[in-house]
Amino acid sequence: MLTPSHDGNAMACDVTIIGGGPVGLFAVFQCGMLGLRCTLIDALPELGGQCSALYPEKPIYDIPGYPQISAAELIHRLEAQAAPFHPRYLLGHRVDACRREGEGFVLTTDKGEVIETGAVIIAAGAGAFGPNRPPLAGIEAYEGKAVHYLVRRPEDFRGASVAIAGGGDSAVDWALALQGVAARIYMIHRRAQFRAAPESVARLQALAGNGVEFVVPYQLSGLEGDGAALRGVLVESLEGETCRLEAQHLLAFFGLKSDLGPLQHWGLDLERHQLRVDPATCATNEPGIHAIGDVATYPGKLKLILTGFAEAASAAHALYPRLKGKALHFEYSTTKGVPGH
Repeated sequence: MLTPSHDGNAMACDVTIIGGGPVGLFAVFQCGMLGLRCTLIDALPELGGQCSALYPEKPIYDIPGYPQISAAELIHRLEAQAAPFHPRYLLGHRVDACRREGEGFVLTTDKGEVIETGAVIIAAGAGAFGPNRPPLAGIEAYEGKAVHYLVRRPEDFRGASVAIAGGGDSAVDWALALQGVAARIYMIHRRAQFRAAPESVARLQALAGNGVEFVVPYQLSGLEGDGAALRGVLVESLEGETCRLEAQHLLAFFGLKSDLGPLQHWGLDLERHQLRVDPATCATNEPGIHAIGDVATYPGKLKLILTGFAEAASAAHALYPRLKGKALHFEYSTTKGVPGH
């Protein structure tokens, strides 16, 4: 269970949200509408969770009011919706410890940040995400400079030769997005068949010879460079034939590994790597800690983004009396607008 402690130099807020996917971002908005100050922590270096990391260009069809919206655009709009409340984002941080202090909590991240918070909302999806790194010698030296597991700014690849490894939606989506930006794109996959959406694969195959070259069936075997700048990517066929691709960047999309990590040791009720919550309030068995989105479970739960949105509202409203010491006088947004606007 959580143990009493105290940190004198911690950053204070009303609610700390663990998880920067769509549900966590909407929780920032819901808390903000109630006047609750938020810090959001995510292990990935950018907002969006799986939406940004796995399928940024994929359309989503079941977001109310949007017949179709890409995952990346959904995250952009949710970030804009939360912006008026000035949340603090701690990206590239994993929450390592949580201990109770009075009626609140003290959280510590793997990078030494300390947050004093009145309550915690866990919106961690399947847990903290990290990339599945290809087993290439010396790859760590190039990460963040020439080897990438996420694309933050497509313009960073303007005019460059880019090798993309992987056969799923992320690899194909980013190849399509970078076509016309990068000078050349090599698509490396160990099979001729791709696992991405058939329509996307067809669009990519139509670009063969027009700045896109398919390197199949091959797999990564090495990197050439000085440890900072990349000059070439080495690939090997299933028969052992090797070749060198002249490339300045490698985008490796082999999926993300997820793990609840330290959350498993907080004394929260677990059911198959999910947190059991009260469906009315999304409260866990630990007072002041709520869980929403895919990480939360209860009878009849639907694993949909829109379900997580509703849970974000339920958790924020349930936490208000605890944090403010008074009952919530509910008003519709059409009546009160956005606070401060």
